[in-house]
Amino acid sequence: MTLTGSFQLAASTITFLLAAICAKSWALGPSSAKLLLTIGLYSVGNLIMLRLVREFGMASAFSLSAVIQLIAVNLIALMVFGERLSLVQSIGIVLAVLAVCLITFGPVAE
Repeated sequence: MTLTGSFQLAASTITFLLAAICAKSWALGPSSAKLLLTIGLYSVGNLIMLRLVREFGMASAFSLSAVIQLIAVNLIALMVFGERLSLVQSIGIVLAVLAVCLITFGPVAE
């Protein structure tokens, strides 16, 4: 991945994290402004992802984005919003991270 690609991936991740925070905020106290901000942020994140898909391919772009977001969103949910996961859910997240890592980095190992 190029330096430009890394910056785009970081930008999309930050955008999606902000959108997730807005979505949680909307869920706790719905308003039209929060909903529009959430939709706008997700739209911007997806536009950035389209560029990454063109540059690196769909599998690589979405796999890397998915594992980064999975970790980051769960950290925010647990640390900021005080959510709790059961043991089974925690194991599922660990397995999901491992699965996406294998998909993403598998071709390098071959």
